[in-house]
Amino acid sequence: MIIRKIEWKDNAQIAKVIRDIFDELDAPKTGTAYADPILDTLYEVYQKPRSVYYVVEKDGQVLGGGGIAPLENASEEYCELQKMYFASEIRGLGLAQEIIEKGLVFAKEQGFEKCYLETLPFMKAAQKLYHRVGFQYLDQPLGCTGHNSCDVWMIKEL
Repeated sequence: MIIRKIEWKDNAQIAKVIRDIFDELDAPKTGTAYADPILDTLYEVYQKPRSVYYVVEKDGQVLGGGGIAPLENASEEYCELQKMYFASEIRGLGLAQEIIEKGLVFAKEQGFEKCYLETLPFMKAAQKLYHRVGFQYLDQPLGCTGHNSCDVWMIKEL
């Protein structure tokens, strides 16, 4: 398995991975990444300044990924860990932590001071990972992500 930056050819595969996970977990489809109008164009989205998206590829197949981008409607010191989703066959292998760590290095290089994320309450394994890499819970959301179904908010000082 390799971790690399997203390429244009990955758009359909990563969008399918994300949608399949929402189906698998019977997660809300409105107010989450599932409904994001950008979901089918992640390569283009992450070409913007101070943004990066990494994918996990195995045998030519994209099986997960995660990215960093400026937090919408927040000051320039804030970035957001975004679209962290992994197919069940690659969960528990340390790949999510590796992508988070690569993303946080990138964020520091870009001059961000704080990294924010949102997740769903029942995504306990993800929250455990986020806490292990230094994220702390917040009492309210930051920025304006449009993910009103995600009511677990976390932040990490970089």
